[in-house]
Parts: sequence; structure tokens; C-alpha cells
Amino acid sequence: MKRAIISVAMLLAGTPLAAQSVDTTYIHAGQLLDQPGKSPRGASTIIVRDGKIAEIRDGFVAAEGNARVVDLKTQFVLPGLIDMHVHISSDDNLLRSRLEGAQRDVEDVFVIAQGNARRTLEAGFTTVRDLGGDGRTTTSLRDAINNGVISGPTIIPAGTMISVTGGHGGVNGLNRAYTKAVLAERNNLCDGPDACASAVRAQISLGAEVVKFAATGGVRSNIAGGLGKQMTDAEMKSIVDTAHSFGRKVTAHAHGKEGIDAALRAGVDSIEHGSFIDDETAKLFKAEGAALVPTAVAPIAALAQARRGDAPAPQLAKAEEAGLAHANSFARAVKSGVRILFGTDSGVAPHGENSKEFALMIKAGMTPMQAIKAATVDNADELGRPIGAILPGRDADIIALNGNPLSDVTLLEKVDFVMRQGVVHKLDGKRQAFPPE
Repeated sequence: MKRAIISVAMLLAGTPLAAQSVDTTYIHAGQLLDQPGKSPRGASTIIVRDGKIAEIRDGFVAAEGNARVVDLKTQFVLPGLIDMHVHISSDDNLLRSRLEGAQRDVEDVFVIAQGNARRTLEAGFTTVRDLGGDGRTTTSLRDAINNGVISGPTIIPAGTMISVTGGHGGVNGLNRAYTKAVLAERNNLCDGPDACASAVRAQISLGAEVVKFAATGGVRSNIAGGLGKQMTDAEMKSIVDTAHSFGRKVTAHAHGKEGIDAALRAGVDSIEHGSFIDDETAKLFKAEGAALVPTAVAPIAALAQARRGDAPAPQLAKAEEAGLAHANSFARAVKSGVRILFGTDSGVAPHGENSKEFALMIKAGMTPMQAIKAATVDNADELGRPIGAILPGRDADIIALNGNPLSDVTLLEKVDFVMRQGVVHKLDGKRQAFPPE
């Protein structure tokens, strides 16, 4: 009854009820790259209401009512960045992970993932696609972030990467007792088309929003099986068709040319890594309409780890092989006009240093604008989410930095302001209290 009386009083006073409940922020931006791919705007005001972009106005507009004001008048403002390839629950200290792995339980992994998520968000990445880990851990973290319990980026999970027995993503290098125990927990292994269809359904049942499979060997699997094709064409086709029937996009971990080509012909939406791309493969990318997520920082990080002795011996030769080939393949893909998406493989590379990928994209032949567009507009389009640009109706995922990254892309490695869905997580380079007061 009291609430009704207050509401009537507000109406009589001429104050709309909606205005009392709307959370509004005015952001004054010195320069605004509202739509990467187009020229930035000058002084602008972004009006955020209830976690969404409501308006963008020219100049610095005075706030109305009790709206908050964020002063970024000296800064360059752009949409929150999107990383299409992370492993949020992976400890990026490989040696520590190997030493402690047998003692860690799912609760320990969740705590590690929570810390990685916050580091990633504070680096300016407001959305990530997680491409492999414990499915329950990742979806629990996703839900906690979405519910405002934990600070972190929006997570689009793939569950656990699908693999053939003995392949990259299988259970390798453990003694028989550990192998038996780990296999009992796994639902991602498949041999034959029918089993691979079941593995896809298992990941989706645990909350996977995208499906990933290992088409080839990988550097970080503890076997000396090389980087060549590991799945049959029929197995790949079964995975892709099953995932697509559930409305999920499919991406393939693929290093060797034969495996990349087979995955493309099977209909994957994207390829991760692509270490051995020749002209024929580049043409196949374009013919199939698939994208490349190059993860250029990953082979550099993996090679450094292997050379230090942090990784088991079988990984060194594969790290050398991938490290030597990757940069040339990436440059060839760029020159050939292959569609490039931004992704880092953080978890192999360090979490929170995702923006180091930008300099390597420029080295491969992309312009700063192309690289930023890949990490915003293009990634958003691939995900089909209302993010990646500062436009009315989109999520209020916004970052800012000192200086223009179109002149120096490495400025993106030091983000001073981060807002995700209208909540400020970083201001003036400092972590903000979460949940906000």
C-alpha cells in the first residue's frame, strides 16, 4: 500500500515512474571510434541506460537528473574488445600447472578461472569465446558473471574440445591409473561419425554455445604425434552437421594443411591457428566462407615455454615446427583476403596480455583499423551478438585509453577505462569495487 501511495505521489509531481528506475550514465569522450571500420568522431557524449547504449550525441552534453558523468574528455573511446579464443580456466604458468595439476580439484580450477576472467576484463576484453576446459566450470563462471556475482567478461563457452582417442584433446601421457580415472570423467572423445555426433550433443547438454574439435595434432598435447590431420573426413562432417542442427557454430583447431583443408570442406565456420596455409588453402577459406582465428601470440608463447623446459619434451619439436611456419601462413592469409577474426589462445599465452596480438596482426600485413575491426565489429558479427560497436540498442561495452590506437596499436595494451554492460570495472587505470556500491 505504501508503495502505491509513493507511486501516485510521483505521478502527481510529474515525475515518470520509468525515470526513477533507469540507471543512466553520460560518458564524455574526447575521440570516439563508435564503429570500427569508419572514421572516429570528435568530442561526443554516450548516454547509457540500464546497461545499453541509448544515444550518441555530438559534443559534451550536460547530464540530466541524477545521471552519473564519466569524464573521458582527454581519451580515445571505442567498443569493448572481443577475444574469440581463450581458455579462461587454464593456468598460464605452465610449469606451476604441471607441478600442481594432480592436486587441484574443480574448486581450485574455478578460483583460477575467476582470477583470469577479471584480468581479461580489465585488459579491455568485455567478451570472450572460451574454446576448451572443463565444461561445468566454464558455464558456472559464465552464469556467475552474467548474474553480477563475479567480475569478468561475457563468456561464450565451447565446453570441452572434441577429439579422437589419442588425439589433441585426448587423454595422453598419464600412467594407467590416472588415464583410467580421467577417461571416466570425459565425454569429449569420439571414434567414428556416430560417436562424434554424440560428443557434440554431450557438450551442448552442458551448455556449450559453440562447438570446437581438434582436426589436427596440437603443440600442447603430451604426445609426439605431430601437427597433421587426426580426424577422418566423416568424423569432421558429423561434428559440423550435428552442431549446425543445434544452431551452434563450429570451429576447428587445425595446424597442418591437410587437416585445415578437410575441416573447411566439412563446413566449419572458422579455423583456429592455421599454421600451414598455402595458396590453395587460402582459396578454400574464401570459397567456403570460413574465417581464420590466427592466435599469433600462442606459438611464440608455446615455443618459449618449451625451450625453457616448462613443457614436456614431446612438445618442443611441435612448438618449433608451428613457430617457424605460423607467421608466414598468417601473412599469406591476410594477403589473400581471408576473413580474419581476433583471437589469442590466452591460457597458452598469458591472460590479460591479449592485446599483444594486435602488433602481430600489423606485422602480418593488417592495418590498425583492420585489426581493431576484427576484434570488435567482425567478431560481433560472427557471434551474432549486440556488441562490437557503440550504437543505440547495443550492450554498453566500452573501453578508453590515452592516445589513438589507429596511430599506435600497442596503446591497446594499456586500457584505462572498462565498462561492461553499463557497469564500470576500471576507471583512471584503477580497478573499481565490484559489485559497485
